[in-house]
Amino acid sequence: MIAERRIPLIAAPMAGGVSTPELTAAVSAAGAFGFLAAGYLTADALANQIAGVRAITSEPFGVNLFVPGKRRDHDLSDYRTRVEAAAARHGAEAGSPSWDDDNYPAKVELVIAERIPVVSFTFGFPDRSIVDRLREVGSQVVATVTTPQEARAAADAGADLLCVQGMEAGGHRAVFNDDPALPGGGSLFGLLAAIRVVQAEVDLPIIAAGGLVHGADVAAVLSAGAVAAQLGTAFLVCDEAGTQPTQRAEIAAGQRETELTRAFSGRPARGLVNRFLADNGDAPAAYPQLNNLTKPMRGAAGKAGDPELMSLWAGQTYAQARPLPAAELVRRLTEEARQALQQASIRL
Repeated sequence: MIAERRIPLIAAPMAGGVSTPELTAAVSAAGAFGFLAAGYLTADALANQIAGVRAITSEPFGVNLFVPGKRRDHDLSDYRTRVEAAAARHGAEAGSPSWDDDNYPAKVELVIAERIPVVSFTFGFPDRSIVDRLREVGSQVVATVTTPQEARAAADAGADLLCVQGMEAGGHRAVFNDDPALPGGGSLFGLLAAIRVVQAEVDLPIIAAGGLVHGADVAAVLSAGAVAAQLGTAFLVCDEAGTQPTQRAEIAAGQRETELTRAFSGRPARGLVNRFLADNGDAPAAYPQLNNLTKPMRGAAGKAGDPELMSLWAGQTYAQARPLPAAELVRRLTEEARQALQQASIRL
């Protein structure tokens, strides 16, 4: 399905309201491939978004699910005190640091019932019974991986494709098991290196993700053997994206560094460095407890236009993102990729 698309570009699933039905539909309608992000949504909310995409376009699209990990219990009393102090700046309270499964079982049943063309998984991979059920209804199954070990595990469990995520990527790293001793939760590979080591481990089609914002980047990963390039940050500032105005402004300014952090969610994610990120580099590996704990603070900061308490997820090349309609961005990326491949061919 993905490999057969006219344009080998994918708009990455971006949870938290960024991946709107309008963005997903616009990308697919332009000949590329759009994804909905099911993370943090109820099954009913996801069903509404699926219906929203289908009301706009008949082109295929995908849905991404977060796989719940093993529950880790932590004493979060100290971290709660920090969050309470920060949230109070905007009259908010800390959330409940509770564990949940992100409505995962219900959303699995939904994507099967809806016969979603492509279903991808992040933070792990489902057992074979779920994979088999998805295949029975015609879905392609994609595993998001960061290391050759994860790639092998996903291949053995029946993945059809691998989305290989480099450390340059914005938002959450897709590590299966978050190692608290490592800032990135696991080994850190740049995207081209990740493609190479994964290709040496398994023989599955690869989608390349991480730091891609220009057509020349797309050309590079296609030349490296990927069947498609997945871009997230590049679509953050598209007209159809649900990105908050404050985050759009910070991306446009392009003045902040990016860094991997667990400060907002308890899982390593790359975002723009702000006060809360800088002050909480010792955040514990406690997902989704920290995500639930900081949610009211982040929401209040967004409403107040305060970038210092928001999770400003973005990849390393975020300053190069272009505020365009999604279809126009797809067109420009495609033309740039063609030019880059032609220039490379001439040089060789």
